[in-house]
Amino acid sequence: MKAMIFDMDGTLFQTNLILEGALEKVFEELRKNGLWTGQIPIEQYREIMGVPLPVVWETLCPHHSIETHRQSNEFFHLQLIELIKGQKGALYPDAEDILEALSTKYTLYIASNGQKEYLQAITDTYKLNRFIKHTYSIQSIPSGHKSDLVKRIILENGIKNGVVVGDRLSDIQAAKDNGLLAIGVNFDFAHPSELKQADQVINSLKELLDLEV
Repeated sequence: MKAMIFDMDGTLFQTNLILEGALEKVFEELRKNGLWTGQIPIEQYREIMGVPLPVVWETLCPHHSIETHRQSNEFFHLQLIELIKGQKGALYPDAEDILEALSTKYTLYIASNGQKEYLQAITDTYKLNRFIKHTYSIQSIPSGHKSDLVKRIILENGIKNGVVVGDRLSDIQAAKDNGLLAIGVNFDFAHPSELKQADQVINSLKELLDLEV
């Protein structure tokens, strides 16, 4: 059976619904400790959504220490997980029905730059293991590159052909680097300049049902 490898944030899960609330908590904490003034850089984060987490904190807090980055990241994930479990987030429209239908034609995987506990919270809350064979976190890859994560999925599961579905350039590049079809999703965090490099662009997950691989 062919494989379909999904990104999580901005592809299956509407991260934008919980992002601002979690970031507010982080920067409130930084303010309390005298480490932040000014507005919360929510738009700046939207621009880089999908990049590895060390890059996130280097970008948002370039003048802070590595230890502050680490603490901010841990606190951020605790807030995200709390919001996910509290049903404050959501999958994209019809995602569960579409995944169920796709699982009859493809073996489904998730390859995400998210941390394991965060991904587990999403898969548990929405019972995605009904459809997804395995969820892979970038934490398992020393290089931190999505291309290497997809390569691991291919090698571990004997994948010969398939598709990578994602919203950012790292997903598109991961597909191309591994000889898979690159499907770009034109959702919340997608950049038109990045989507141009995909083999195909979709505006709804429903379009995957008509895909021929």
